Amino acid sequence: MTAKTILLDGNSLTRDQLVAVARQGLHVELDDTQLKRVQRAADFLADKVSCGEPTYGVTTGFGSNADKLLGAHRLRDELPGGNPDKPEGTLLEELQHNLITTHAVCVGKPFAPEVVRAMLVIRINTLMRGHSGIRVETLKALTVMLNAGIVPVVPEKGSVGASGDLAPLSHLAIVLLGGGEAFYQGERLPGAEALKRAGLTPIRLSFKEGLALNNGTAQMLATAALALDELEHLLELADLAAAMTLDAFAGRSGALRPEVHALRPHPGQVEAAAHVRELLAGSTLVDIPYHLVPRFKSWSAEAWTDPSDQALTFDIGWDWVPANQRHGREAFYARFLPFKGGKKHQPQDAYCLRCMPQVHGAVRDAWAQACRVIDVELNAVTDNPLIFPDAEDAQFIEEQVISAGHFHGMPLALAMSYVKAAIPVLASISERRLNKLVDPATNDGLPAFLTGNEDGTDSGFMIVQYTAAALVNDLATRAHPASVYSVPTSANAEDHVSMGANEARHVLEMMEDLSYVLALELYTAAQALDFRQAMLNAACRLAAKGDWQALAGKVSNAPREGHAHHAQFVEEVQQLTAALANVGDFHAGEAVRKAHDALRKRIGFMARDRAMDGDVRTVCELVRQRVFAP
Repeated sequence: MTAKTILLDGNSLTRDQLVAVARQGLHVELDDTQLKRVQRAADFLADKVSCGEPTYGVTTGFGSNADKLLGAHRLRDELPGGNPDKPEGTLLEELQHNLITTHAVCVGKPFAPEVVRAMLVIRINTLMRGHSGIRVETLKALTVMLNAGIVPVVPEKGSVGASGDLAPLSHLAIVLLGGGEAFYQGERLPGAEALKRAGLTPIRLSFKEGLALNNGTAQMLATAALALDELEHLLELADLAAAMTLDAFAGRSGALRPEVHALRPHPGQVEAAAHVRELLAGSTLVDIPYHLVPRFKSWSAEAWTDPSDQALTFDIGWDWVPANQRHGREAFYARFLPFKGGKKHQPQDAYCLRCMPQVHGAVRDAWAQACRVIDVELNAVTDNPLIFPDAEDAQFIEEQVISAGHFHGMPLALAMSYVKAAIPVLASISERRLNKLVDPATNDGLPAFLTGNEDGTDSGFMIVQYTAAALVNDLATRAHPASVYSVPTSANAEDHVSMGANEARHVLEMMEDLSYVLALELYTAAQALDFRQAMLNAACRLAAKGDWQALAGKVSNAPREGHAHHAQFVEEVQQLTAALANVGDFHAGEAVRKAHDALRKRIGFMARDRAMDGDVRTVCELVRQRVFAP
């Protein structure tokens, strides 16, 4: 076994291994010890068939046909004129063959190759447990097909999630029989041709092998596992976007403190708060005093006199609060200078910032619960009936070949319903942060729609928020659980089904729109962060020149010389000048800066309106490529 090979033994497959095979094309090998158990079950089944024991799905029909016992020969052969369509092989072989060929009836566009590869890995791994009755040579043929790069065409829609994913798994298996269609080396071909080009030959199924191949939860499990892999990345990205937005607001970090979350220690909440604290480490923007933060003012030709500042495309300003307007707030102004700039004089941020650990954390907990379910399912036996060849003291075949319900997808369905409901929540709080950044009523002194707009012609980031809002609405309307709507099948023999395949497929599809929303927040937050840093650092440079009068020129409501409050104003504006001069440099947290730099390598700051479609495509692609991953 090489570093690019995963050993399958039915007991130890992990989500990371599954994703590696599905997305990176790693090969799989079969554990020799476990193959002996596989062959033991196949031999046991063959022996029972030779003894004439009635066995579901082997010597009986399936589903509502389970009461039909197969005879020794075909009654159709006795038709007048004989049987013109007599197939090769025995009735028992015909039963398994027909199970696959008649069940491959899915519709819609094909699943992505990574989903199909994941389905193949899952199916091989569960069959390796040795409770399905499949022969070693058939299992090896399935493995060779996977490793050869043959990807069966599996249309997306057609599974009700019990008896497992019958229809899609039949599309998976039919290629082994030389039927169906498959992708091979990028070309869509008839299944027989794909096998031929790969140097393989079709197989003929034996006892219960059709049922072993198509009775299980592989589609819903594959899509669920790949969706959770995406969500894990997007949870990290959501924290990063929130951290960049918090830096852009020069926000408050108190709501992230560990002693706060120790009082309500939901695991996801604690983790989210810790992660954002880590991302903000090194920031000189969060928790800065209110009075240091200027608000944006439109540029004018008189805004800046120093040549080094005349390239700036904005002005800055504060309002001075006279002493006679400070009544009842003396304690506040004893701590903070009486200048109102961009930050509101309040001790807490909006919910989309302050409650971020609780919201992101709840989504993390939904993800963790789903991961727990998926991790169990990855190494579970999910077909029917289950074969126990070594059961002690068994007197009857029903004690060794047991019909049960492991194919029922409800454990997965409900777990993914939980995740499905969480996705628009994460998208919604991201959109609210984005909206807060562009709204001049809520963005704490940043320019409206994050553009200077001196001439009234610029829209800036206005419509970016529209797109995010449309995506959030789309996600919300798709979040209704499929698992609550059972539609009975097989003439009511299967009278309660999970719809887990739909549930997991929906979640995987929703990951893309979630990624778009988070990408748009990052794109917007980077613009806001540039403005915030530029405005603060312009104030610092002005103060560093030591000319308090130049800074005073940026303050509205200043009393004229000779006014009773003038001396107090001069003293206080000198204090503001000293405070700004001593800061040095305002900058975001180290991890936020790294992400901002990665974005700015591809997308420049938008000083004036420009076509933004290319920017949006680029930031969405950067997210898809996981450029911002640590």
